[in-house]
Amino acid sequence: MSDSREEAQVAAVVAATRTWLERAVIGLQLCPFARAVYVNEQVRYTVSDAQNTNALRSALERELHALVQADASVIDTTLLIHPLVLTDFLEYNDFLDIAEATVEALGLEGVVQIASFHPAYQFAGTSSSDVTNCTNRSPYPMLHLLREASVSRAVAAFPDAPNIYQRNIDTMRRLGVGGWAALGLEAPGRAAT
Repeated sequence: MSDSREEAQVAAVVAATRTWLERAVIGLQLCPFARAVYVNEQVRYTVSDAQNTNALRSALERELHALVQADASVIDTTLLIHPLVLTDFLEYNDFLDIAEATVEALGLEGVVQIASFHPAYQFAGTSSSDVTNCTNRSPYPMLHLLREASVSRAVAAFPDAPNIYQRNIDTMRRLGVGGWAALGLEAPGRAAT
């Protein structure tokens, strides 16, 4: 594959992710802390070409190191997007244990945490069609690497932080499946789930 084609594919993945951030995460206020880092361009978008879990784990290690070594005013959070691996949600969900073990093995517990997003995200106890799953549905599978210190500051500054989860469920129920679909957030070339 030519470099220009690969660059175009990476650009399309990042563009779809930015649209998701703008329309869902920020637009629906699913995360009240996201706007500031997005507007200040402190989000690092890394599109991995990993095609197996070992390669993804290596990419995760690199991104964890890059995040903790970067100045937080330049890179406060990283989205490690991996469109070619763990497209099955159950496999992705199993990998989260490996991701957490990687954080621990690098001595980064309490420094970095991982939030999970996937096109077929499904919370335990819900059906796959439950609209509340959309709070964690992204155009592509991704691991969101967050600095613990930034999360703590954001939570301290937001008095209603404990109620975010319930507020998001209420938002999704009001929006409904049709409202979510109308946001046009599925990955290019992929039908909405």
